[in-house]
Amino acid sequence: MDTEAESDTLSSSRETRTLPNLSPEEGWPSPVNDRENRLFTLIDVLEYRPKTSGGERTSDYRWDIEGWYGGDYNRLWFKSEGQQDTAFKADYDVDFQLLYGRFIRKYYDFQIGPRVETQTFRGSNVTRGLGVIGIQGLVPYNYELEAALFIDQNGKVSGRLSFTKDFLLTQRLILQGRFETNVAVQRVEQFTTGSGLNNLEFGVRLRYEIRREFAPYVGFSLDRSFGETATLVRQEGGNPSQIRFVAGVRMWF
Repeated sequence: MDTEAESDTLSSSRETRTLPNLSPEEGWPSPVNDRENRLFTLIDVLEYRPKTSGGERTSDYRWDIEGWYGGDYNRLWFKSEGQQDTAFKADYDVDFQLLYGRFIRKYYDFQIGPRVETQTFRGSNVTRGLGVIGIQGLVPYNYELEAALFIDQNGKVSGRLSFTKDFLLTQRLILQGRFETNVAVQRVEQFTTGSGLNNLEFGVRLRYEIRREFAPYVGFSLDRSFGETATLVRQEGGNPSQIRFVAGVRMWF
């Protein structure tokens, strides 16, 4: 009798067992929040370069700002660089880019869009528009890579490659190394650019992060132009080789 009762109980349990509901539920949030658009701005370089004692150079400044609006897959990038009294150019050099960025693989964005470059020589301005095709991301050993190909409205081709890397001395004291080089296929005298290797720049900046978003720094940069570009810079009255001490602030928000 007991055996029959146990059998009935097991049979009843099997009949009432509910299977897990594996069908997608409507209205549930995505388990990965990668669809939300955000705004990010990094002021990586905003610095003052004092006049060196006994030198002919005056005190000047430099900035390097970039940011994006969008999500993990599609972004609108904006970039601006500028400086005074460069080794690559004679007086001023201001650059602005507005790019569409598309995630192509882990850590890498493909970028394409327009660029406007303005330079000043002895009070006279020259401006040109360029198309940009590039890639930006994080290569092994945590080097930040930025590579771009430029084509101006007259078909002149040039390129830029840059690396930056942070070395953590402590949790707040960070040494940043920067390397950048520019090359050109054709000679563009109007912009003091020769064919071949244009310049090399190497900089070291030591910053103290009062907050992660705000860090003053000091450092130095070496900027040297080569070949036809160096010759053109001398003809324009510029200096093709500079070593500058810098003091500035790095911010992001």
